[in-house]
Amino acid sequence: MRVAVFSTKPYDRRFLDEANVGAGHQLSYVDARLSAATSALAADAEAVCAFVNDELDAECLRALSRQGIRLVALRSAGFNNVDLSAASNLDLVVSRVPAYSPHAIAEHTIALAMTLNRKTHRAYNRVREGNFALEGLLGFDIFGKTVGVVGTGKIGQIVLQIFRGFGCELLAFDPFPNAACEAIGARYVSKMDLLAASDIVSLHCPLTPETRHFIDAEAVRRCKPGVMLVNTSRGAVIDTQAVIDGLKRGAIGSVALDVYEEESDLFFLDRSGEVIRDDLFARLLTFPNVLITGHQGFFTREAMAGIAKVTIGNITAFETTGRPMHEVVFNQN
Repeated sequence: MRVAVFSTKPYDRRFLDEANVGAGHQLSYVDARLSAATSALAADAEAVCAFVNDELDAECLRALSRQGIRLVALRSAGFNNVDLSAASNLDLVVSRVPAYSPHAIAEHTIALAMTLNRKTHRAYNRVREGNFALEGLLGFDIFGKTVGVVGTGKIGQIVLQIFRGFGCELLAFDPFPNAACEAIGARYVSKMDLLAASDIVSLHCPLTPETRHFIDAEAVRRCKPGVMLVNTSRGAVIDTQAVIDGLKRGAIGSVALDVYEEESDLFFLDRSGEVIRDDLFARLLTFPNVLITGHQGFFTREAMAGIAKVTIGNITAFETTGRPMHEVVFNQN
């Protein structure tokens, strides 16, 4: 198939080309994000391959359909950036990568929590400048602390397993409890009970209408004073303004983010020579107890290879059978 691959970087091309050996698809790489404004760049394709911050709204999908696109192959697990109702009405098939390396994101979650707690990022910069003072670098023992994990799928389960190794008490919240998490000692509680008791809250839920702004002003008020909040799921799970207010009041002790509500205009790009015009994001950067990475939780060799393999597999299955291996089906309910 002829596939226009949007939002590509050199590493995307390397892994997709390797996965495409033997499949023989014609991959056309596009640096730009996919949106209604850039949809014409897929004019000669039969399918598009999109990433997490591409804008597959109704207008974009209509433009793709008019150009003869039949498949939208997402190289991500999440699909909240796709108007599935519009895709269904246009007979566009949508596929995704449901799982690649949950260990990659889980391990990045732990790296963020450890770095934020022991302030190794600040210590690194100090030592390089000849400053060996310890003032301002005080952390806490993770051993014996209560960790609350929101969303206990594969990633959340691994996070719980790792924190169990630290000797933590484990709490969990999920509408669909995972028996494997209970088997390692996690106890399912209500949202508010988890927030009230947890020293560290780690978010691993998909972005749905129910989880949008899961951490809002009320949730911040219910959190245990001084809580560490870690989000490696989706940016809009957190109400950024509410978290900033909590940081200013001291209600939230520290925050680690690998995702951000309005990240589509920032992440995966080099903005170092520009003024950041997002006032909320700029405000977050002023806090010494906030650590932000640019949506790199998935970025390991194993995960990239897995994403590419499943993405190419979805395209091949669609070409041969009319259905991808991992189709996203619109649920009207």
